[in-house]
Amino acid sequence: MSTENIELLLSHADSHQPVTPDGLPAEATASIPRGEDVRPHEESHLWDDGEDPNSLPAQRWGLVAPEGPEGDRLIALIDPLIRHRQEQQDGHPVHVYRVKPEQAHASRSLEDFARWVRVVLDDEAVPVADRPRYLLFLGDFHQVPFELQQAAATSAFVGRLAFRREQDYAAYADKVLRWERAPSPEAQARSLFFSVHDGTAATRTGYQSLVAPAIASARQARELGRFPARDVLELGVPGEVAVNELLEHAARPQPSILFSMSHGLGSPRAGWRSTDAKLALQGALNLGEGQHLDGAAVAERPFLPGGIWFLFACFGAGTPSRSAFHHWLRQLQAAGQFSGRLDSLTAALPQPGERPFVAALPQAVLANPQGPLAVFGHVDLAWTYGFQDRDSRAGKVSRFLEPLQQLARGRRAGLGLSWLLRGGHQANLELTTLYDQEEQARGAGRPAQVDAARRAHLWMLRQDLGGYVLLGDPAVRLPLKPRAQ
Repeated sequence: MSTENIELLLSHADSHQPVTPDGLPAEATASIPRGEDVRPHEESHLWDDGEDPNSLPAQRWGLVAPEGPEGDRLIALIDPLIRHRQEQQDGHPVHVYRVKPEQAHASRSLEDFARWVRVVLDDEAVPVADRPRYLLFLGDFHQVPFELQQAAATSAFVGRLAFRREQDYAAYADKVLRWERAPSPEAQARSLFFSVHDGTAATRTGYQSLVAPAIASARQARELGRFPARDVLELGVPGEVAVNELLEHAARPQPSILFSMSHGLGSPRAGWRSTDAKLALQGALNLGEGQHLDGAAVAERPFLPGGIWFLFACFGAGTPSRSAFHHWLRQLQAAGQFSGRLDSLTAALPQPGERPFVAALPQAVLANPQGPLAVFGHVDLAWTYGFQDRDSRAGKVSRFLEPLQQLARGRRAGLGLSWLLRGGHQANLELTTLYDQEEQARGAGRPAQVDAARRAHLWMLRQDLGGYVLLGDPAVRLPLKPRAQ
C-alpha cells in the first residue's frame, strides 16, 4: 500500500477490525469542505513570555467551570488543589471563569467560542498580569464544551478534569498534592513507547513513520544529553500482543512517560447496544487479537503512578458532539473514495438525547491514586496526517517527540501540549490567509489563484492536530527530584 494514504486509527468495538482498512487516498483531501475556522485572537502574547513559563507567579493559574450549583460543587471538590495553586502563585487569587448553560448549547458555533475567549478570558477589566495562562476546565463536554477548550488553547495552557463520579475529582486533587509535596527520589523519568502491531495499514504506518523514528531520535537525544530520561524502552513487537509487558512496566513506581499508538474502539458494526456501553468502551485501546484495554482494567491497579501518558488513538480522550470530518467523509463516500461504513462513525457520535463525553479510560487512570497526573489524547478521529508532512514528504516526528522531551525536562504538562498544538495554529493562520486571498479575488471579479491541494493539506492538518487535548491539571509536571544547579 502506498505510504501516501491517509490512515485512520479507529476500529469496530466488536470485531476489532479497522473502520477504514484501506485508508484514504491522498487526493481525497481535494474535496475537503471549508468549514469553520477559529482565528487566533489579536492579542497572541497576553503574558510576559520573557518570564519562566513554569513560574506560576508569573503565568498564573485559573479555572473554567459551569455556572450555578453544578459548577460550585466541582470547584468545592478540588478546593485543596485550588488553595495549593494559590500558594504557589504567591497568594494571588485564583481567577474563576463561569460558563453559562446557553454557552454550552450544541447550537453554538466555533465563532461563538472564539468570541467568548476574546471577551471573557481577555477581559480588559482584568490587568494582563492577572490573567491566568494555565487554565483548568472542570466538567464534561456538555457542561463546558470541548470547542471552548480548543479556542482557549490558542494562547493558554489548557487542561480538563471530567469525571462521572464526584469523588474522583477529590481523588485526583489529592493525588496531585501528594506527589507535589513528596516527589519521587528519582531524578529522571522512564520513557516508554508502546505500539500495537495488529497488521493493519494504520498501525503499520504509525509505527514506521512515527513511533520507530521517535524511539531512535529519543535514544540519540538521550545520548547527547538533550532528553534527560532514565531509559528509552520499546514495548510491543510485531507478531505479539504485548499487553502484559505494558502493564508490568506501567506498574513500576518510578514516574514514567508513556507514548502508546493503537486503534481506538469505535462503534460495533451494529451500533452500541446502550449509551452506558459506549461511555465505557469508546476510545479504549484495541490491542489486537480480540483484546482491548479499557478503564475497568486500570482503575485500581498501579498504572503510571505519578507519570504522564500520551494516548494516540481515535476517541482516546473523548467523543465530541460532532466530528470535524463527518461532512467530508460523506462527500468521499458519495465519490467512492471512502470504503468504510459511514454509519460506524455516525453511531460513534452522540445520538439524539446523548451528550459528548470524555473517554472512560483516561478518566479511570486519572482518578486512580496510583495512576498518572495527566493524559494527552485525541477528541474525534485521529489520523496519521498529523505526522506526515505533505509538503516535504518527510515525517514530522518532532511534533510528538518534543512534548515528551519537554516533560522529561521538568516542564509543566500544558507546555507540552502547546508544542503539539502550535502546528495546528500555524496551519490555521495559513489557511485563513488562503481563504482571504480567495475572497479578495472573488470581490475583484478575478478567478481565485488558490492552490486547492495546499489548502486541503492545511485543512486536514489543522483539524487533526486541533483535536488533541490534555486531561488533567495543565500545571502538573513529573514529580522528579530537582536537578542540581
